[in-house]
Amino acid sequence: KKNEKGLKMDYLEIEFKTMLTEDEHKKLLPFFKDIEPVTQINYYIDSADFALRDARIALRVRTTPSATEFTLKIPQEIGNLEYNQLLTKQETQKVLQENLFPDGKILELLREQEIPIDKLRILGSLKTIRYEKQHEIGLFALDENYYFDKNDFELEVEVKDFVAGRQKFADFLQEKQIEYKTGKSKIARFAENLSNS
Repeated sequence: KKNEKGLKMDYLEIEFKTMLTEDEHKKLLPFFKDIEPVTQINYYIDSADFALRDARIALRVRTTPSATEFTLKIPQEIGNLEYNQLLTKQETQKVLQENLFPDGKILELLREQEIPIDKLRILGSLKTIRYEKQHEIGLFALDENYYFDKNDFELEVEVKDFVAGRQKFADFLQEKQIEYKTGKSKIARFAENLSNS
């Protein structure tokens, strides 16, 4: 379900992705013709000892030109349960500048998981230039990402049905002559490079 700003609220996210070369990213741009790219910045949150990562939970603040959302992802057998909470400008500033997190469903869920809220902090950010397009297969996102000294590319699709979605995504890649390349989530790639930096 969506709220008045069009952001998805609590839902089960089933997503497939492939990493791309720069040439493959360029090859896919015509599929997104007439789509204006949106720049978004993900600020990743955890404790110094990675309490969230150890619990396999992902927590971030995502800013776009139109809105800011606070997002919690909790893995399920298939997909992730995703919780989103819109933030005001003041709430965003408090999170980004003071590590003060707004009350609401997300903090309640973190407390239920016995996560030490007072130890959570912003670890850094990842910038994405995203082309997004609704298609019969699902919601496609073509991303170019910048974090630390890295620059990478990926294609994601959100689907409703795991089995049918996986096959249709594989067929789509074959049709576009894109080689499937397994890739970790953005937050996992960010965390790997955080520990190396």
